[in-house]
Amino acid sequence: MHGIIESLITELTRLPGIGRKSAQRLAFFILSMPESEAMSIAEAIRKVKQTARFCSQCFNITDSDLCEVCSDDSRDRHRIVVVEEPSNILVIERTKAFRCLYHVLLGALSPIDGITPEKLKINELVDRVKNNGVQEVVIATNPNTKGEITAQYIKEVLHPLGVKVTRIAYGLPMGSDIEFADEVTLSKALEGRREL
Repeated sequence: MHGIIESLITELTRLPGIGRKSAQRLAFFILSMPESEAMSIAEAIRKVKQTARFCSQCFNITDSDLCEVCSDDSRDRHRIVVVEEPSNILVIERTKAFRCLYHVLLGALSPIDGITPEKLKINELVDRVKNNGVQEVVIATNPNTKGEITAQYIKEVLHPLGVKVTRIAYGLPMGSDIEFADEVTLSKALEGRREL
């Protein structure tokens, strides 16, 4: 029995953020679950691996040609939020602040790592803007060096098309104290200030 538990622990440590102790707790939790619940998890993993693919329009994860967002006619089709990864869409959707479309780049520019514009879905974004009456592109790449480089590149590529290009604001989180903010976060908060 020790061998099969050890095998499960080893497999679970492959998951991001799961160390050996967490994997061990998960393995014993799975072992104590009713068989139907454990098999339901296994089936969900099998199903997602067999059926998941990229949306043909925005590159979100889906099990059909178009994802739920792209096939939702109630969405604002004049605005596209650009994100790095499909998981970013879930975070933005939870805010319920935007009912628009998305475009997933599937990464961020990093020439040193060999990630050039051709390896991202930037050309597809340009085509969508050209052909679909898009009025605003909201760039929601991560607030780090790669995300900033990507945002600037997209701005330059879209500039000739005359579309409005905006960047999400970032800075101090709600409920925090200014005295605990680092210089970069505080400077970004000052740059992103708005009139009251």
